[in-house]
Amino acid sequence: MNQFKIKQLVDQAFTKNNLTKAEITALLKTELKDLAYLIEKADQKRAAICGNQVHLRAIIEFSSYCKQNCYYCGLRKDNKEIKRYQLKKEEIVKTAQMASELGYQTVVLQSGEDEYPAQTIAEIIREIKAKTKMAITLSLGERDFAAYKLWREAGADRYLLKHEIADRSLYQKYHPKMSYENRIESLEYLKLIGYQIGSGVIIGLPGQTPEILAEDLLLCQDLELDMIGSGPFIPHQATPLKASKQGTVAMTLKFTALSRLLLPLAHIPATTALGTIDVEGRQKALQAGANVVMPNVTDGKYREQYQIYPDKICVNEEAGDCRQCIGGIISSLGREVSQTKGHSLRKD
Repeated sequence: MNQFKIKQLVDQAFTKNNLTKAEITALLKTELKDLAYLIEKADQKRAAICGNQVHLRAIIEFSSYCKQNCYYCGLRKDNKEIKRYQLKKEEIVKTAQMASELGYQTVVLQSGEDEYPAQTIAEIIREIKAKTKMAITLSLGERDFAAYKLWREAGADRYLLKHEIADRSLYQKYHPKMSYENRIESLEYLKLIGYQIGSGVIIGLPGQTPEILAEDLLLCQDLELDMIGSGPFIPHQATPLKASKQGTVAMTLKFTALSRLLLPLAHIPATTALGTIDVEGRQKALQAGANVVMPNVTDGKYREQYQIYPDKICVNEEAGDCRQCIGGIISSLGREVSQTKGHSLRKD
């Protein structure tokens, strides 16, 4: 695609937040080296919407047990090579309090699709709310609708549930005994009962095409997401996709930039997965439309066991060190850590 056409499409996305599937696909097929204008305008839109504020979300990975068998994930049920763990309620609340003391405004409670009792999670939410001023995001996979409602009533603010890939046949292939329709229905229900919702994509899953990624972006628009995340696929040695090709930095950055232009009010994270395959990956994403970073505050002795993908960065760091490190990265880009909870930017 020539530069005139690129500029035309990017300007349309910038001003109207709208492109067709064919237009999105054409941009995703273009080499990153030819898309400097896309990256520039995404960063400009980010600055106009979000200013120089970067929101930090403190992740607590509280259980590595999972009942599902997703082909790409190291936590899959059939992986017998990892040591599983499950934090107790008191450990989770204590870690959340520590995150609050480090200045985090949001905590993300994340786990595999565990059988952790819904009522206990509700109690954890209430205790964190009582002892801190943090917003609470849940990232617990698919649970029954009654649990979603219980947790919302307990005080949870947001729910992160990635749809992973907007192709029913590939979704079914990589998620045995799971349903694409149920995932989308879950997101719609979560939004209906008052959660701020996040979803997103794994960039580079085998069989994924630019056309499918264009469908992902259109789906995210339809869902009116409050957050959209995209991280590269990183093969895990104990999964059926162990020999597959890794996702790329280039496609992840293109998807991030288009996410900012097509969903200008969404919060967009610079993902840890991108930082894992490129030492400056998170910095690049923050300059391509992203405005969120999600540092890990889980106790160091558990981090290596929560292995969705291998070689994750920062597994040997302490929470305070991570906070200082990411603060330095943000400052080096001329940005600053937000002191607000970073709730949805969408207007009522």
